[in-house]
Amino acid sequence: MASLTLRSVRKQLGPNEILRGIDLEVEDGELVVLVGPSGCGKSTLLRTIAGLEIPDSGAVHIGERDVTRLAPRERDVAMVFQSYALYPHLTVHDNLAFGLKLRGEKPGVIAARVDEVARMLGLEALLDRYPRQMSGGQRQRVAMGRAIARRPKLFLFDEPLSNLDAALRAEVRVEIKKLHRELGATMVYVTHDQVEAMTLADRLVVLRTGEVEQVGPPLEVYGQPASRFVASFMGSPAMNFVPARGEADAVKAEGLTLPVRGAPEGEVLVGIRPHDVLERDGGPIAMDVEVVEAMGFEAYAHGKVGAVPFVARLEGDRAGAVKVGDRITLDVAPGAVHLFDAETQRALR
Repeated sequence: MASLTLRSVRKQLGPNEILRGIDLEVEDGELVVLVGPSGCGKSTLLRTIAGLEIPDSGAVHIGERDVTRLAPRERDVAMVFQSYALYPHLTVHDNLAFGLKLRGEKPGVIAARVDEVARMLGLEALLDRYPRQMSGGQRQRVAMGRAIARRPKLFLFDEPLSNLDAALRAEVRVEIKKLHRELGATMVYVTHDQVEAMTLADRLVVLRTGEVEQVGPPLEVYGQPASRFVASFMGSPAMNFVPARGEADAVKAEGLTLPVRGAPEGEVLVGIRPHDVLERDGGPIAMDVEVVEAMGFEAYAHGKVGAVPFVARLEGDRAGAVKVGDRITLDVAPGAVHLFDAETQRALR
């Protein structure tokens, strides 16, 4: 395996600058997830690492090698696509063996690798089947197996679970996590799915319009977002944002007065996650309920704090008791108030 280093990587497609000076270090054996909305540049960045795109400027290093101008076959990377990219006329066995045959491996080595990968991924009973005879989850395991059999220095995953239903996504996601632990492999994984990102990553890289917005462990990115963009992208339902004014260890807005020690004077943006909201009589947030989404033991109340949209989680008996048209009062879990600069939208605390 090997580390990955990107230095000031830029890429323009037509009039649009897709990558705007990306700097990133991926350690040997690390699983890094690139996450962000559609069009932020994450797939282009992955293709640049793979050699399918050549950067206009900057450098890509895999281990100690500068691979910036090398063809994909010279980089010793393996890529798993969302479309599986299996050869329909080949059996599972032959799909797994294909890359090894191209590299001129001896028959004994190929047989041993195929057997090893088949056991690892539970494909032993499927080796004689063709892709059309398998489910989406099975085909995705074959696609991963073909990459594993090559033993590359770097694994690249381009939204590999997006074509699977929810149950299969959860199943294959667990398998990828297990594989990473067993192989000790260096992996870069692209997704727009927050659950995949949070559960798989050693570190998250949040991209926005071709730039790195924040890098860090998943819980750090979720709990200490560097900007309003990160705060709004990570988490479902999304964080609530209320324009307010800081004054005398408090932030105030219509329908909201919260004690915040050291709150800066002037205009701020208050961020509160729905999961951090607690219903409490006489609480410092007053909300008019417009919609209630019942989800069993919990519910999400959607409404307004002043004129600003707001979402609160309700638990237990209150999940079924709050109705449209109610005015409820809310509090916030200690330490769960985020403040952002009203102009730059970068985190203040």
